[in-house]
Amino acid sequence: METRMNDQITIVTGAARGIGRAIAERFGAEGANVILADIETESAELVAEGIIKAGGKASVITTDVSDESQVNALFDHVMDTHGSLDVLVNNAGKISPVKHVLEVDKAWWDALIGVNLTGTFMCSRRAAHMMARQGSGSIINMSSGGGTKAHRAFVAYDASKGGIEAMTRAMALDLGPYGVRVNCLVPGFINTYDASEKVQQEQGDIVPLGRMGVAEDMAGSAVFLASSDAAYITGQRIVIDGGVLVQQRSANVDTYPPSRFPKLD
Repeated sequence: METRMNDQITIVTGAARGIGRAIAERFGAEGANVILADIETESAELVAEGIIKAGGKASVITTDVSDESQVNALFDHVMDTHGSLDVLVNNAGKISPVKHVLEVDKAWWDALIGVNLTGTFMCSRRAAHMMARQGSGSIINMSSGGGTKAHRAFVAYDASKGGIEAMTRAMALDLGPYGVRVNCLVPGFINTYDASEKVQQEQGDIVPLGRMGVAEDMAGSAVFLASSDAAYITGQRIVIDGGVLVQQRSANVDTYPPSRFPKLD
């Protein structure tokens, strides 16, 4: 049992599956006391049970990060129970429904922005108050290639991720004097949805390292950013994509090709 994050009070949002699950499990294995915040309570509890069985510490708080009252309840519980907060990983996010900009309405926009951007802000704001008062802490946000590039039919998603990166930089400036660091991770093609062998091959073909990523590829970078090894790193984005964004060539796989665009009368 490693103890790199020994007894560090750590919140991971969206921890019931995928990248959030892998990050929560890794923090647990590194000795952190992990609070899993997710709307999928039963799945999150299974993850927490696994962490505990492996010798770690974990608990679950049902949380919809787009609901301010639930966010406040989460952080109130952590303060009342632990009295401090060392790490916040803002992983909770929403991608679907994927729609072309000519097909959407404000409700669609609000749903994605509410979880991805506003949810990250509300959790970070509460964490910032706790961490600033204790003079230390690490906030880790989750971005995407869409934060600086663009996906077809992902207008709200890409806007939310661009906002998260801008917010990361701005919060890093505001919180640096209080000893609080703010950074973000940028995942590439991470297989969190049991992609078929065909899809894995197609997407792996455009990755310089030759494969899709797995959720565990994200976990080590999250622990690094939270640890003392990253004590002089703030306001940064760390890209974990196997080299996808550094290459100058068109992707041979498009999740929403022009052939799917709406036909106008």
